[in-house]
Amino acid sequence: MTAQLSRRDALQTLALAGAGAITGVSPAGAVASPRSELDSVLQAAVSSGHTPGVVAMAATDQSILYEGAFGLRCHGAPMKITADTTFRIASMVKLLTSVAAMQLVERDKLRLDEPAEKIDPELASVPVLGGFDAKGAPQMRPPHKPLTLHNLLTHTSGFSYPLWDANVVRYLKCCQSDKKLPRKPLAFDPDAKWSYGGSIDKVGRLVEIASGMPLERYVQEHITGPLGMHDTVVNLSAGQRAREASVHRRQADGSLKPEPQEKPVVTKTFSGGGGIYSTAPDYLTLLRALLNGGSLRGATILRPETVALMSQNQIGDLEAGIMKTTNPALSSDVDFFPGVRKRWAFGHMITIDPVKDGRKAGSLTWAGLLNTYYWIDPASNMAGVVMMQVLPFADARALKVYRQFEHGVYRAFKSA
Repeated sequence: MTAQLSRRDALQTLALAGAGAITGVSPAGAVASPRSELDSVLQAAVSSGHTPGVVAMAATDQSILYEGAFGLRCHGAPMKITADTTFRIASMVKLLTSVAAMQLVERDKLRLDEPAEKIDPELASVPVLGGFDAKGAPQMRPPHKPLTLHNLLTHTSGFSYPLWDANVVRYLKCCQSDKKLPRKPLAFDPDAKWSYGGSIDKVGRLVEIASGMPLERYVQEHITGPLGMHDTVVNLSAGQRAREASVHRRQADGSLKPEPQEKPVVTKTFSGGGGIYSTAPDYLTLLRALLNGGSLRGATILRPETVALMSQNQIGDLEAGIMKTTNPALSSDVDFFPGVRKRWAFGHMITIDPVKDGRKAGSLTWAGLLNTYYWIDPASNMAGVVMMQVLPFADARALKVYRQFEHGVYRAFKSA
């Protein structure tokens, strides 16, 4: 072995260590396994009550570095969480919908910068909320420019979730007394700012129109099916439901209380912005395919140049990723990387700067409402996923689990 490993050699060494094949030796001569360190991080998170259960994985484009599952699927119940536990991943499905749209861009069925109303005429008549008059009535006006797929993929469209937009909350209250008001206006003109919202639902509809098939079928035939992501579904089978983790809500004293188990309901409409299930191994498969330029195990979902385009800042100097909650029971305030410049690519947030003790500059990331998280770090050839089922979103203790796992992965990489 050479005195200094290449990045890829080091990661392959770590992959073996994570599987228990080799260990690293500290300067003092003590033996330390990267796997045991990460195990300890996750076990401590469960033991301290940060989460009732967690599944976390890390990988390169070519191999799995680490897989760990700790805790219970439901607090107070005997069923242990396992790697194949199914989770509600909420907005993490937005990446799948974005990939679907970019596949159609490759086929010239969709175009990034032409008016989206050419595909979906309903996007031609969306008014802008210009403010409120002295009596509190909403002031509506036409947008200054047409919406594009580029706007929708980057959340610069003006569609804004009420969970993080007080003006939208105020507007929806007005809708209760004035039934003539449009239910989903733009909160600002396209390209004027960044605001997280229902844009990807609109992208899902564009995919349906351009492809001529329901979005759920399109995603299965063109993404999850080819990649073998058989646990990433809109509707759970009986076997998948038996593996499902329960949702837990953080109480005022810091403890976690299980929410009532959801009743099995067949979802007949799928918008692409939320409402899907997956497992950590399934979702990591998607991340690895993107890390590998759009291909994995003989299946190709995107061209390398398209993956590169999806990994670039697409919103210029607009700040992204900072959200002020309007409902603390559902979400805390969101700023995953204070002091780090954050922008938006096609499908996920991009950290322009490196994160201390973690991912490199240019890494990609996003999350789901129930505290499921992922990242892709092209500079380190590394991706990771952490899945929990805890409310509120961006819960401080759940975020601590995520951060400690990420830092542990990068410490192990450096030690290799």
